[in-house]
Amino acid sequence: MVDLFDIRKEYTQGRLDEQTAAKDPMTQFHAWFEAYRETLPVEPTIMTVASVDAEGQPWQRILLLKAYDEQGFVFFTNYESNKGQHFANNARASIHFFWIGQERQIQVQGIVTKMTRAEAESYFHSRPRESQLGAWASKQSRPLANRAELEANFAAVKEAYEGKDVPLPDYWGGYRLVPERVEFWQGGEHRLHDRIEYRRNGREWLQQRLNP
Repeated sequence: MVDLFDIRKEYTQGRLDEQTAAKDPMTQFHAWFEAYRETLPVEPTIMTVASVDAEGQPWQRILLLKAYDEQGFVFFTNYESNKGQHFANNARASIHFFWIGQERQIQVQGIVTKMTRAEAESYFHSRPRESQLGAWASKQSRPLANRAELEANFAAVKEAYEGKDVPLPDYWGGYRLVPERVEFWQGGEHRLHDRIEYRRNGREWLQQRLNP
């Protein structure tokens, strides 16, 4: 066993309490997201997305948040990927943000719903052309013999669409995670962290402090 017991850090960047927290989680998320962006992070939209397969095994991967509003959190992917297959069988999912510079975490649980094709078209055509081509070249999550096969697929797609607009693949689009529970975590000294939980209650949100 590699002993990591001596790696310790005190969290002293801030506090979060019921008086300063917003009344709804999306307002609170926006405030924290904007504060994080001001620190010039390398990639402020990085998040972990968790899904569950047909055997009940949880999976996680890093994706990029592409939009958010009062309805939830938006990301895009291949519908035939592992996560796409998971969501088709079990729409419950979770996302997690860890903004270590400010000693903050946000976890969200809820239901994933597909974006409309028009919404997917709008985002797809905003991407760099090479990324659009990559969506056609990669059969995401399926076995691949080697890197050369992937590069050959990309070259073939690039040639096929030379001088043409790259269309949105039928198997590619967006998801919105509609939150049912959101928790904000602010690191605290002596591991006395601040945790504020929001749970949806109809059209309202119930707020509760949790033990660290």
